[in-house]
Amino acid sequence: MSKILIVEDEPIIRTALRRLLERNKYEVNEAPSVKEATGKFTLTDFDLIISDLRLPGAPGTDLIKLAEQVPVLIMTSYASLRSAVDSMRMGAVDYIAKPFDHEEMVTAVKRVIGKANAANQHKHNSATASHAIAGMIGSSDVMQDLYNRIHKVAPTKATVLVHGETGTGKELVARALHEESPRREKTMISVNCAAIPETLIESELFGHEKGAFTGAASTRDGLVAAADGSTLFLDEIGELPLEAQARLLRVLQEGEVRPIGSVESRKVDVRLVAATHRDLRKLAQEKQFREDLYFRINVVQLELPPLRDRGKDIISLAESLLQRFCHEMGKPNLKLSPEAVQAITTYTWPGNVRELENAIQRAVILCEDTQEISHELLDIDLDLVRFEEDDEDDTHRSPERIQPRGRAPQDPSEDLSLEDYFQRFVLEHQDTMSETELARKLGVSRKCLWERRQRFGIPRNKAATAK
Repeated sequence: MSKILIVEDEPIIRTALRRLLERNKYEVNEAPSVKEATGKFTLTDFDLIISDLRLPGAPGTDLIKLAEQVPVLIMTSYASLRSAVDSMRMGAVDYIAKPFDHEEMVTAVKRVIGKANAANQHKHNSATASHAIAGMIGSSDVMQDLYNRIHKVAPTKATVLVHGETGTGKELVARALHEESPRREKTMISVNCAAIPETLIESELFGHEKGAFTGAASTRDGLVAAADGSTLFLDEIGELPLEAQARLLRVLQEGEVRPIGSVESRKVDVRLVAATHRDLRKLAQEKQFREDLYFRINVVQLELPPLRDRGKDIISLAESLLQRFCHEMGKPNLKLSPEAVQAITTYTWPGNVRELENAIQRAVILCEDTQEISHELLDIDLDLVRFEEDDEDDTHRSPERIQPRGRAPQDPSEDLSLEDYFQRFVLEHQDTMSETELARKLGVSRKCLWERRQRFGIPRNKAATAK
């Protein structure tokens, strides 16, 4: 039975919430303030803490640090984007706006506890403890898995193929593999195969003898020989010409390199790390890449996730880059505005980390504010959710949390992406809602709704449009 602590100063809300959770088979304790919660209970004994944001004395967000690894779900009657973003940035696992219905609360509790249990089980089953890689930022599950695989394969001599979209940081993975290997005392040799002209790539990699071809005025060792005893990183290996692929295969199979124009081979001890954004298996089937070389380099494959699949890592990366560029440009420590945070987490980032880096750098250069970066400075092609101003408390209303009609609450183990949620909601409601209603419920403009329909291939419902 999971244990939950409720920290809420309103006795009626506190009692109603305790009864609701007890009916759902949770063991519940309660306190009216942070001071009483810490004085009366050991916070780490609980599986979840549900706390109001505004309490007598210390705010509910103070429990995030005090509770260490225990997830904290924040409740707030001040349902502003700013308070929600600030709570999440401080480490809250989620927030829920008052007034909430019972199903919404129970679903949120199941989801949070379910994810926490799954994460603990994952850590328990992991043979190698995950820890951060130098130069790489992120604590999402996909990145933790990547860190573990790097730690396992780095000390070996195995050839590694790093696959990922452009801009995901494949060279950082190669450098981590080198730095955690016995070869780290020697310099890693990095080569971008797409950046060297096809006529020069063989001589650059494998070297040449004097007079081997026009312009070969002297004997020259290639980059493969320079990587002897170290690591050779070949970025965009899919761009390597077939003739050069044959020579590289010999290096891997025989452990020797023969310069162009030479009759003698030289023994080399090179550990190869290759990277590509292309499907090498498909290229091999189409005879555009040597199949024997593909099988030779695909000993261990590491998959780098795109930025859009890394969850809260996006904010961690953005804030780290922001701090870095502020320092480099001698500017005060800027913060991201709530609208900028929303834009960053909503955008799909086709250019991945490199595109995010460019956006943050551009924003810091152009920023004239001394406190925060606005979403306009990011210059992201995105229709932002518009928030209407609330005259009563001068805050912004958050988008409605939508539960599709005639449907059970979403399975807490199901973690839908924004794209999946959009498609599901449109398909379930387009027969009963007009385009204007759909756009308002989703928190986007009608133009954005139309563009996403085109992207996902969801035809516009004429009957609903006519309403």
